[in-house]
Amino acid sequence: MLTPTGTEMGQGLYTKMVQIASQELGVPVDAIFTQDTTTYQTANASPTAASSGSDLNGMAVKDACDQLNARLKPIREKYGPNAPMKTIAHAAYLERIDLSAHGFWKMPKIGYEWGNYDPKTTKPMYYYFTQGVASSEVELDVLTGDHTVLRTDIKMDIGRSINPAIDYGQIEGAFIQGQGLFTIEESLWLQNGQLATKGPSTYKIPGFRDIPQQFNVSFLQDVPGSWKGLRSIQSSKGIGEPPVFLGATVLFALREALKSAREDNKITDKLVLDSPATVERLRLLVGDELLKRGTVVPEDGEKNYFVNVE
Repeated sequence: MLTPTGTEMGQGLYTKMVQIASQELGVPVDAIFTQDTTTYQTANASPTAASSGSDLNGMAVKDACDQLNARLKPIREKYGPNAPMKTIAHAAYLERIDLSAHGFWKMPKIGYEWGNYDPKTTKPMYYYFTQGVASSEVELDVLTGDHTVLRTDIKMDIGRSINPAIDYGQIEGAFIQGQGLFTIEESLWLQNGQLATKGPSTYKIPGFRDIPQQFNVSFLQDVPGSWKGLRSIQSSKGIGEPPVFLGATVLFALREALKSAREDNKITDKLVLDSPATVERLRLLVGDELLKRGTVVPEDGEKNYFVNVE
């Protein structure tokens, strides 16, 4: 039975931990049962956040497996390398060998202290950096302000992937989350301070039609020395949150589309496109003759119905 300290929330953490335990112990994946996280089994766990779940839990699982492998080494030498775990475990029980282990790991070399800027004593804030690059192509409807993402290409350096299928999904999901953050998710409040955008009718999140029509994701591979010195579990990198910012490429592409539309309408004013690039903001920045006819100038003392934070 495997009980990691991380919380499984759909990011595939348990799947990766089972893979690591399976490889370290030399047993099939279906021979490992995963117990939900609870402080009954694992205490003083760190939060499952900041894409550190695989790093912390993976190394802890490996530590526990290393302990078991050290204890079981004489048994394996006796029964041979091809002996099933059932035989090994039964023999170890009869030999009164401890068949449980508690693994622990902490990221080395980190421990940044705010205010300490001395290069001789300061410690790094992060163990490594996860990097990526993306490019998006959009189509903007200048009459309505609506847009369509035609294509997105993403290249991510995630080290040696523990499970490529999971990591592809993590990158795609994070990008769409970032796309929503920078384009359609706008928080608005009423004048009395009450949140107005508190339901699906007023607060929009990305749906299936917002996914790029052509969506290409690939990993950085076969680059000599790119992962040299990376001491994370199986030379992998955290991938849950870093691709979120790549969703800003849709915002930047919309800005270029607006520049083109404004040039057509002979608008020379400086373009300022704030995030999120909602339908209203995009339409108001096109600057065509129809927009000018419908422009309403607020009178003295008039306030916007909604309050937003920029």
